[in-house]
Amino acid sequence: MTESYSDATTTDDTGNRLLNDNTLKWVGVAVAGVFTLGVAAFLAYIVIVQVDFDLLVEVVYPQFTDAFITVLRIVVISSVLSVIAGVAVGLGRVSQTRFTRAIARGYIEFFRGTPLLFQLMVIFLGVPTFWPPGAFPITNFAVPAAIIGLTLNHAAYIGEAIRGGIEAVPDGQMEAARSLGLSYIQSMREVVLPQAWRNALAAIGNDQVILVKDTSLLTVIAVPELISAFRNVNSNNFDAWTPIVIVAVAYLLITIPLGKLVSYLEARADPASDRR
Repeated sequence: MTESYSDATTTDDTGNRLLNDNTLKWVGVAVAGVFTLGVAAFLAYIVIVQVDFDLLVEVVYPQFTDAFITVLRIVVISSVLSVIAGVAVGLGRVSQTRFTRAIARGYIEFFRGTPLLFQLMVIFLGVPTFWPPGAFPITNFAVPAAIIGLTLNHAAYIGEAIRGGIEAVPDGQMEAARSLGLSYIQSMREVVLPQAWRNALAAIGNDQVILVKDTSLLTVIAVPELISAFRNVNSNNFDAWTPIVIVAVAYLLITIPLGKLVSYLEARADPASDRR
């Protein structure tokens, strides 16, 4: 029995030595290094072998430049409107009125529960049918429909993020504000919402990055965005990789600065941060 216990102890000690923190750290470094080298080799192969630089220079302007500007304009407008609408929806979710809470909840359930592509098609194809044939006042409805669809869809997600941020604020904050003589609206605006915004900022930032990528769906409603430009170049030149590289770079030119902006705002909102 003594020998068996000793053998088991030796085995456990050996296992602990093999699975210690230092070993796991270097295994992680090795796996990350192999993955990074693999990705770098793949990207180098694509750029060196597959990309036609003459075609790249030819199509960057005006096709992809115009598409990039269109996407950027849609993203900026939709982001601002979706955040404003999302705050309103989030306040509706925590309203003291049951009817308002029910309306806000129904809005969120619909726009989170149905695909964005479906919503875009309903807006783009359905809204003009409320007018007699040929009487719809907007000639080019694709971009406005895209902005409306993205705003309505992402306002639902931001509304839930705001609701979660408000509910994460201790109840004593509202009680203290009310005890100082502030009204409910003043207490929410001056005390609760600033803290809720800080709590929800990461989720809101992630949603805005998703909004940028969701613009790829706008090709189905004839918006001349990046995927539409990719399809045109590919169909005309039978070259997939050259426009793919341009599209990837274009999206990263929006999402990476947006991610940096969100990180900066999070740091500014954190009382303990050195970046304030």
